[in-house]
Amino acid sequence: MNDGVTLQKKSIIKTDSQTLVNDTEINPIEIRDLYFRYPSCDTNILHKLNLKLETNEILAVAGRSGCGKSTLCHILAGIIPKTIQGKIQGQVELFGESVFSMKTVSLVKRVGIVFQEPDNQLFSPTIESEVAFGPENLCIAREIIGDRIEEMLDLVGMKAYRYESPHNLSGGQKQLIALASVLSMKPQILLFDEALSQIDALGRELIKAAMLRLKETGKSIIMVEHDFDNMDIADRILVLKKGQLITYEGAL
Repeated sequence: MNDGVTLQKKSIIKTDSQTLVNDTEINPIEIRDLYFRYPSCDTNILHKLNLKLETNEILAVAGRSGCGKSTLCHILAGIIPKTIQGKIQGQVELFGESVFSMKTVSLVKRVGIVFQEPDNQLFSPTIESEVAFGPENLCIAREIIGDRIEEMLDLVGMKAYRYESPHNLSGGQKQLIALASVLSMKPQILLFDEALSQIDALGRELIKAAMLRLKETGKSIIMVEHDFDNMDIADRILVLKKGQLITYEGAL
């Protein structure tokens, strides 16, 4: 799928006199009646959860600690149930395709996730090699990888640090490199799982500015947060409570 392209599905409606073509936009994410329970639990952490994420939307998901926000991100990224097991039921679709039937190589091209701790995502000796790691594992041509490194580092404002070690950076800069590494695989959906919680005020502003630039390029974003001050860039705020997503009305 090309960047910035909105997928559509066409349904053909036949009448006696004419054939009508109905174009319906496919949302980046659609979840219907999602239930999930961890093996060690007696109750569902997600219970009949429904969600639609629109193209070019920044959606903030708030909620108390342990309510299932990270679980939701892990399901959307395919980590659950491919790596983390549990009892799952319902429909989860990325651009109309079930996440449960997608292979990993297809998933990473559709959705990318940035975690709370950037150090857990950074392991290469240089920023260049860090950003190149994902495309290399997708067997992308070397010249294309070089172009992507430059493009993604420029997008997150870290182009000048290409040959530096990521371990010498500030927390906010490390998170920007983690983001560039995810972007190098060209996903259309980005998940930020409390990615602003461990960095200082300057780092948070850098990440939020990057999110807004990504929205302008056609990306759809879910940012999981507990700090409402970080949600000022969101188009919508939903609260995860009792396993379901509800409209934010001023309190958790």
